[in-house]
Amino acid sequence: MKLNDLRDNPGAVKDPIRVGRGIGSGKGKTGGRGVKGQKSRSGVAVKGFEGGQMPLHRRLPKRGFTNIFAKDFNIVSLGRVQQAIDAGKLDASAPVTVEALKAAGVFKRIRDGVRLLGDGELKTAVTFEIAGATKSAIAAVEKAGGKVVVLGAQAE
Repeated sequence: MKLNDLRDNPGAVKDPIRVGRGIGSGKGKTGGRGVKGQKSRSGVAVKGFEGGQMPLHRRLPKRGFTNIFAKDFNIVSLGRVQQAIDAGKLDASAPVTVEALKAAGVFKRIRDGVRLLGDGELKTAVTFEIAGATKSAIAAVEKAGGKVVVLGAQAE
């Protein structure tokens, strides 16, 4: 089997109908578009138009909103941090910051900070200086002998 031997199964692809080649063909004159009007012209696709009936996107209720002040965090699991330490990309003796994680290739671009999740297992004592962490992540880090410093922590 070679790439140039690949073919569709017989009957899988129909030949397109050649529209608008004389009225004797049965698809001539108006070319299957009916008569006159907006939709008989080229370049028309009336998106969401349901023949005058209230379109679905207007029948359904509006719901929710987008919080323009929401923070977009880089989410990092403990397992991913341990992988970076094992690979020698992350120095466990220095505090783990956003810049250190980016340099280690844990994520591509820095967003509004890092949020640490408790997934995976951390075997090394590490100090984190990050924007946020889950309770399970903080417990796992402290169990391994490290600590989590939450930057800009608001009093809750």
